[in-house]
Amino acid sequence: MSNEDITLTAGDAEVTVLPGNGGRVGSLRVGGVELLRQGEKYGCFPMVPWCGRIRDGRFLDGATVRQMPLNSPPHAIHGTARNAAWRTAHTTDNETVITYDLVDPWPHPGRVTQAFALTEDALTLTMSVETYDSSFPAQIGWHPWFNRNLGQEDVQVDFTPSWQEERGEDHLPTGRRIEPLPGPWDDCFGMPDGVDVTLTWPGQLELNIASREEWVVVYDEQEAAVCVEPQTGPPNGLNTLPRLVTPIEPLEAATTWTWRRL
Repeated sequence: MSNEDITLTAGDAEVTVLPGNGGRVGSLRVGGVELLRQGEKYGCFPMVPWCGRIRDGRFLDGATVRQMPLNSPPHAIHGTARNAAWRTAHTTDNETVITYDLVDPWPHPGRVTQAFALTEDALTLTMSVETYDSSFPAQIGWHPWFNRNLGQEDVQVDFTPSWQEERGEDHLPTGRRIEPLPGPWDDCFGMPDGVDVTLTWPGQLELNIASREEWVVVYDEQEAAVCVEPQTGPPNGLNTLPRLVTPIEPLEAATTWTWRRL
């Protein structure tokens, strides 16, 4: 097993997966056009074992308070796996599976598996966290950086959330649900029927981001890119809405991006 870059192809779609750089998608090209922001911190990275910010980097694990490194002071952000090297378990022309074993500073042993499946008009990302040891709270999500502009007009973001998580001055949800506000956003939204967000680059491409999960963070405050992040719970969710990984029940999630030319 290695962590060399992997290229998947289907029709005129091409995806590069970077196991050695956080298990992220480094590139998604459709008809030769790059959809993802380029750079070692960008592409689309996995958020695991938590998504977004944890308040003060602390969460309750049973009766124990755990402290994560404050990599976005005063908070901890986006998990540990995006900074780690993953291993390739299996690969074909249009599918690959990579794995990462959770290590310190995360307090519990566990294995994260990420699968990528490419067709001519869609990319499906699947992730799971499993343990054979003690149970622990976790979250799964993806953080894609889509280029705001593909050379012509800026992208348009279209979605109809049921609510927006009110954001406090500390950038974390207050616990109140409010009517969705106009952008720009660095905000979490609830979509109880499943995440369904469409990005349209006028005259060029339409891309739909779907997931059975009901949480999505939309971040479009940067000039170069727009982020649409399906996840299994809201920011600070290890504290407010923990999902347990147990020896008999892994945590699993998936998202599918489907595109069509305009």
